[in-house]
Amino acid sequence: MPFSVEEYQVAQMYMVMKMQQQNTAGSEGVEVLENRPFEDDEFGKGQYTSKIYRLQSKAPTWLAKFAPTDALVMQEEAWNAYPRCKSVIRCPYFTRFLLTIETIHKADNGHAENVHGLSKEQLSVRQVEMLDIASDANDYWSYIIGRSGFDFSQFQSEMTGRGPLLEGWQDQCNPVMTAYKLVTIDAPYWGFGRRLENALLAGERALFLQSHRNCFAWIDEWFGLSIEVMRELEQQSDSSLNQKLVAASEEDELVT
Repeated sequence: MPFSVEEYQVAQMYMVMKMQQQNTAGSEGVEVLENRPFEDDEFGKGQYTSKIYRLQSKAPTWLAKFAPTDALVMQEEAWNAYPRCKSVIRCPYFTRFLLTIETIHKADNGHAENVHGLSKEQLSVRQVEMLDIASDANDYWSYIIGRSGFDFSQFQSEMTGRGPLLEGWQDQCNPVMTAYKLVTIDAPYWGFGRRLENALLAGERALFLQSHRNCFAWIDEWFGLSIEVMRELEQQSDSSLNQKLVAASEEDELVT
């Protein structure tokens, strides 16, 4: 990312807030149950969130054939002790399903070998993939999540002058930082567990790429904002999201 680690914290908050608003309509979207400060022995101080993602219409066709519409209702708990974060995602329908995302943000160009301190056994099965925000994707999940369509080889921020992002930009850009994400998924279901794992990993990959592309595409909207201002905007956005879902639920009841 063509940001400092400090800038990315604001960029991420803004991106999450805006994408949640874009993807919440009708009875689908994001419901924020909790958003509060926390402190514990593992992470220290940070922000804890609990959310429900209602993504029924985004279920792949093969999954919709044997699972009910609430199969893609996901529950997420997240501990954001920036620059370290952890998210745990569960699905009430698939009770044994577990997806964990651990992130460490570092001021480098993506070549650190073992940021998460994995054991030799863990390293032997780890698969490494680098996502370049200057690239784009056209697969199923990219379409479902929503592609921004920005061509960063032609883009330059008016406020910062950063960009365009040409080949090899990671080695020439200053500032530059990387979000190192360790994704662990377990879906121990005979017959379709591996297919479910692969589908959700593909979905997470598409989400990682598009959300981080949006961070840079929207730089002139968030650059210069403080964490304090973002927390206030976040609270307003959380309330707005929940009001949208409540209104949609009341409309459904009236129709019924």
